[in-house]
Amino acid sequence: MSKHHINTQCIHGPQKANDPHGALTAPLYQTSTFHFENAAQGAARFAGEEPGYIYTRLGNPTTTELEQKVAQLEGCEAAAATATGMGAVSASVLSFLSQGDHLIASNALYGCTFAFFAHMLPRWGIEVSFVDMTDETALRAAIQANSKMIFVETPINPTMDVIDLALIGQLAQQHNLLSVVDNTFLTPLLQAPKQYGIDIIVHSATKYLNGHGDVVAGLVCGSLEHITLIKMTVLKDIGATISPHDAWLINRGLKTLAIRMERHCSSAQIVAEYLEQHPQVSKVYYPGLKSHPGHQYIGKQMQAAGGVIAFELKGSLQQGAQFIDSMQLCTIAVSLGDAETLIQHPASMTHSPYSAEERIAAGISDGLIRLSVGLEDVNDIVADLTQAFTRIA
Repeated sequence: MSKHHINTQCIHGPQKANDPHGALTAPLYQTSTFHFENAAQGAARFAGEEPGYIYTRLGNPTTTELEQKVAQLEGCEAAAATATGMGAVSASVLSFLSQGDHLIASNALYGCTFAFFAHMLPRWGIEVSFVDMTDETALRAAIQANSKMIFVETPINPTMDVIDLALIGQLAQQHNLLSVVDNTFLTPLLQAPKQYGIDIIVHSATKYLNGHGDVVAGLVCGSLEHITLIKMTVLKDIGATISPHDAWLINRGLKTLAIRMERHCSSAQIVAEYLEQHPQVSKVYYPGLKSHPGHQYIGKQMQAAGGVIAFELKGSLQQGAQFIDSMQLCTIAVSLGDAETLIQHPASMTHSPYSAEERIAAGISDGLIRLSVGLEDVNDIVADLTQAFTRIA
C-alpha cells in the first residue's frame, strides 16, 4: 500500500519513472511487438518462465504503467486495460461465466451493458435476472442455485439510484458469488468498492479517468488471480486490448483527476440545487440532494455525489427535445466526465437498446434528461440552462 494520499497517487503512481534519459513523463512505447535476444529467450517468455514483453496485445510498458496506477487507486492487486468500457464489462463477465450459469444485474444499467446481458448472454446459455437492488428482499429472492455473479452500477446510469455495496459484498460472500461493480461515475477517489469486499471493479476509462473526451478505453481491477485469468483468456483470445497511445493519454489525464473531480462535484451540486427549485422541473435525481434516497451514503460509501445529474421536465417529450436543442453552451452529446458539460436524452440515445417496457421497468422515463456537469464556470452552466428554460416556457 502506498504511504501517499490517493490524490498524490493519481500523479505519481506506484513506481517512480525510470527513463534512461531522465524524462519526467514516462515514454510512449508505440510498438506492436518486442524483439528477443535469441530464440531461447522468446521460448522462455512464451512459456512464462522469464518476465518480459512479447506482443502489445499481451502487454506493453505504457499499458502496464496505467494498469498499476489504477489498481493502486482501487486498492487492488492488479488491473487489465481494455479497448473500451464495454471491453472491460464483457471481459469481467465472459472470463468467469459459462453455459448454465446465472448472472444477477441491477434493473437499470448503461444501455450497451443491458443489451449485452439481455440479448447476447442468453444466446450462450447464460441466464440473467434484472433486479431492483435497492430492494434487499428482491435481491435475496433473485439468488439461485446456479447464480455465479452479481453485477452492479452505483450510482446507476441514468437513474442515479445508489446501491448499498456493503450488502452486495456480504451477499456475494455468503452465496459464493463473484461481485462486480462499475465504478465509472465516481472513480476511486469518491468510492472504494474493494473496502466492501467487492471482487472486481470496472471502469469506462473514456470518462473521468481520462477526462478529455479523446479516448475510448476500459479498465478491470481485481486480484492478481482474477486479472491474470482475464488477460490470458478473453483479452488475449478475443483481443479487446487498449492501444499504447490511449493508455499514455489516460496516464496523462489521471494526473489531474483529483482536481477535476473536485470541480465536477462542486459544480454539479450547485446545478442540482438550481434544478430542484426550478418551477419547470418535476424531479431531480442526484445523490447530493437531501431529497434523494441515496443521500444517506454521502460521507460513508461515497465521498461525494459525482458530476452526473438526471432530471425530468414538466411538460411534453417534445418540450424536452426543444429544451435540449436550446442549449448554447452545453453540448448535446453522449458520454460523461469531459471538460465540457454534456446533455443527452437517455431513452432515445444511450439507453435506446431498452424496449419501452424495459425502460419502464428500469425507471427510465421518456422525459428523463441526463446532464454531465463539466469544468466550465458554474454560473455559465446555470445561465445556459436558464435561457433554455425561458425558450420552452
